[in-house]
Amino acid sequence: MSGKQKILIVDDDESIAELISLYLAKECYETRIVYDGEEAIKEFETFKPDLVLLDIMLPGIDGYDVCKAIRKVSSTPVIMLSAKGEVFDKVLGLELGADDYIEKPFDSKELVARAKAVLRRYQSGGGTEPKAEVPKGDLVTYEGLTVNLTNYTVSCMGERIEMPPKELELLYHLASHPNQVFTREQLLEKIWDYEYAGDTRTVDVHVKRIREKIGDGLNWSIATVWGIGYKFEVKE
Repeated sequence: MSGKQKILIVDDDESIAELISLYLAKECYETRIVYDGEEAIKEFETFKPDLVLLDIMLPGIDGYDVCKAIRKVSSTPVIMLSAKGEVFDKVLGLELGADDYIEKPFDSKELVARAKAVLRRYQSGGGTEPKAEVPKGDLVTYEGLTVNLTNYTVSCMGERIEMPPKELELLYHLASHPNQVFTREQLLEKIWDYEYAGDTRTVDVHVKRIREKIGDGLNWSIATVWGIGYKFEVKE
């Protein structure tokens, strides 16, 4: 089993969990299933997965709280699963640090494709900081801000900023193209690497979290271009 990427499946519906495991096993992933939130947190520490598929409605500790617990210790990617389709539920999951959100019932091919898309961007050493397959020197620096895509680190005003990979990749992409305007659709395609069914709120949520962490610099900021998208604005 060594060498296989590991996926933790958290769902209280045994039939759904087994079905997901079967789909992923066919793609040569190693899977493990748990059925409640408390066990999910324990298993995350011992199994050290590369990806977590996390149902929201769980007995005891729900998926939102599990996601928060994972984010306190790791940037391992999380895809939330739920029959809930309201925008509020999606945004809350993303604000808590989830990387994606899939509604039930889902197509097996879509689930596998999304899992692969997330995992392509991570080489998670069992919950440690992900590494990217990028050349050395992928670094952007402005006064008070450094974003390093080689080792996935961000520093702002001399302090290390903890930032999940998707946030960091979005910030890097914007900062490496100063004053260039990107639509939300362009950012979804670039950062998430697949169709997001028009749910551009994902970009808004990630930009909001980045702004909360780094604010504005003396001569730079993440600016909203109303009706279009965002740009990393640099003043001369």
